[in-house]
Amino acid sequence: MSAVPMSQSPVFDLAPWSQNHLARVEQALSQWVGHGAPAGLGDAMRYAVLDGGKRLRPLLVLAAYEAVCSGTHGAQAAPVLDDDAAIRAACAVELIHAYSLVHDDMPCMDNDVLRRGKPTVHVQFGEAPALLAGDALQAFAFELLTPDDSLIPPAVQATLCRLLARAAGSAGMAGGQAIDLASVGLALTEDQLRQMHRLKTGALLQGSVLMGAVCGHAAATAYQALSDYGAAMGLAFQVVDDILDVVADSATLGKTAGKDAAADKPTYVSLLGLERAQAYAQELLVEAHSALVGSGLPDTRALAALADMVVRRSY
Repeated sequence: MSAVPMSQSPVFDLAPWSQNHLARVEQALSQWVGHGAPAGLGDAMRYAVLDGGKRLRPLLVLAAYEAVCSGTHGAQAAPVLDDDAAIRAACAVELIHAYSLVHDDMPCMDNDVLRRGKPTVHVQFGEAPALLAGDALQAFAFELLTPDDSLIPPAVQATLCRLLARAAGSAGMAGGQAIDLASVGLALTEDQLRQMHRLKTGALLQGSVLMGAVCGHAAATAYQALSDYGAAMGLAFQVVDDILDVVADSATLGKTAGKDAAADKPTYVSLLGLERAQAYAQELLVEAHSALVGSGLPDTRALAALADMVVRRSY
């Protein structure tokens, strides 16, 4: 197995960086989500989004934005972290992710009762309110990206909406979920499994990176490199998820462990075996780091650290 290339030095401390940005994202989500929604809808929306989750997708938006800003303003200059487009994009991807979890957990899909260490939305509020909460979160994501009287250029707003829609729709998350549901009990090839996961999970993670790049007005070379990083890291995330579904318990995961095997769903572990799946996750990490090295951006340490975190989750 190849060594992971060092994308930046010195060593980057992810914890304080994440804490700072997580606080900003949490504050914005709490400020924006669910207020004024009628008939208890806002309560279900806020339950689905607030006080839970790793917020990986918002962190990827902000890390990519910072990386591009480092190339624009110089390696030692502080990026403009209060840019309205970046924080709105960070919140929008989290809303799309949250809506997808609400719908995926429902009885017509995965029929799960535990998410982020607490009862799923349909268990807490009922199936119909959960369905509506997911719908409302999806719609509100695009409302956030197109604010009234905004200084965000219309072309940037349109590009962010297109990237998010593609990552969430039939060419992304929804398409991957459709393949997943149609593949229960089937023996997929590695190529077929890879395509399913690139759409179902990888597309929104890659889209998060690209939305951050757009907020920072990335040049073409850097944009392509960040796209390659997002693709490798996004697939690695799902490979590790498949591994954790086998080796971790529900308390560690914050969701039901072993459900893929119980549902006879194809996974990287069922196809490759545990040891080969673990090795493949490391290979994808190498790809992600290599893409960052090739980006030409002077400071991609946050992105590199996030990729490390994704792949080196406990297993």
